[in-house]
Amino acid sequence: MADAVVVEGVGGFRVPLSTQRDSADLAQQLGLPVVMVVGLRLGCLNHALLSVDAILSRPVRLAGWIASGIDPQMEHLEENLSFLHKHITAPCLGVIPPLPAGENQALFAAKILAPAISSLTINASTLS
Repeated sequence: MADAVVVEGVGGFRVPLSTQRDSADLAQQLGLPVVMVVGLRLGCLNHALLSVDAILSRPVRLAGWIASGIDPQMEHLEENLSFLHKHITAPCLGVIPPLPAGENQALFAAKILAPAISSLTINASTLS
């Protein structure tokens, strides 16, 4: 039995999975807490707030959010992060800087986020 399971999304909270269901339906059906990743680039504020609205419109828990440095040249990075901290009520679980050259993306993110992710808990009885 694993200590933790992470179910990774497929590019957003409302990605179609079939003609009648999307990834939001899957998150709701699984009953797992949602961790939103905000790609730090132009347009991220609008995208993040729309995603938060979509998540909160479902009976799922927004457990937190992660800021992911996509654009190393992003202007006003600190101002954007400050805005996100003020406007997203869920906790920020971490900020991942742009990936250093030659670094494995998954291992790099895991090193930064492991403490925050391990703090998320779920009651297994809610999954049945």
